[in-house]
Amino acid sequence: MQPSAAPDPVDLAHTHARPLHWLATATATAAVVALAGALTPDAAEAGPATASASAPAAPGPAPAPDADTAAYPLRCGGADHRVAHRVTGDLDGDKNPETVAVVHCEAGSGTPPAGLYVLTRGRGDRAAARVVATLVDPREQRSVTGLAIRDGAVHATLLGYSSPDVPSCCPDEKEQVTWEWTGGAFVRTAGTQARGA
Repeated sequence: MQPSAAPDPVDLAHTHARPLHWLATATATAAVVALAGALTPDAAEAGPATASASAPAAPGPAPAPDADTAAYPLRCGGADHRVAHRVTGDLDGDKNPETVAVVHCEAGSGTPPAGLYVLTRGRGDRAAARVVATLVDPREQRSVTGLAIRDGAVHATLLGYSSPDVPSCCPDEKEQVTWEWTGGAFVRTAGTQARGA
């Protein structure tokens, strides 16, 4: 192997730092540091957006209440109740979801009347859901279908009976209903109603 030729001292002249070179480098570095300091606001002047950037992130919405854990105001005469349908969504604008549940007593035949309930989370991580509103009482002898939450409102179809002579298997009335949280209560708005459904 042939050794490399030693570089000519003239070619490396630029590697010997002179005082003028150090002065130019120090001046350029000072200018960059001063410019960076001018562009970064002081913590006192930072305003809420910069101050909140270092704060921990706010917790997300709580999980929706579990409809299976609530104690419903149903009288089933010793029989069990069943959560037939449930939907979740924010009904009061607090960014935490509520649960709306259709619940009825277990029945061997026919169409048992249903209750429609609004649930919130119980206090504590493992607490049962709480019933905070009854939108349809089972004593109204209605069935609830088409349950949904849209735009912060509860939408449902209620099936009922025009007279006691109508068999419980075959409701003959149908009504579209909406409930909205207004002024601290759920306000019901009736939509279309049909007979002979």
